[in-house]
Amino acid sequence: MELPEPDRADAARMWASYLASGAEMHGERDMPSVEYFGDSPALADELLGLVLSGRKRATATLAAEFGADGEPLPRIGGHWIACDGGGAPRVVLRTTELRLGPITSADAAFARDEAEDDGSLPVWLDGHRRYWSRVAAARGLEFTDATEIVFERFDVVWSEAP
Repeated sequence: MELPEPDRADAARMWASYLASGAEMHGERDMPSVEYFGDSPALADELLGLVLSGRKRATATLAAEFGADGEPLPRIGGHWIACDGGGAPRVVLRTTELRLGPITSADAAFARDEAEDDGSLPVWLDGHRRYWSRVAAARGLEFTDATEIVFERFDVVWSEAP
């Protein structure tokens, strides 16, 4: 099942609430990107649940996805809004760390911070190779161990109950 279009009107309302809270923005006031974790409603809900529980504080994305979607690469201190599997915005995230590299440059600390499956590096590598092979193929690309990945750590800076 495909992900629905995110509710951008509700995301704009959430962003306005965050700005009105007095958050330190360091010049960033424009609406950030509105995105999902994963590539299906079920996976988006599962991964967002890990974020909301406090376990997940990292994510990794094929660098090519940003260009294909017309989005710039994230930047440290930048914000983005993550939606649940139904397209409702749920959290504002601030990027705290970025690194580009191949999948083989992932380490055990990153796998643990991404908090998926059992949190171990071998399971993370296996699951992400399968995931990125699927995502790349859906975009007409091929995933290899040399494909550039954006490794990102983030903080939750604003959250609203569903």
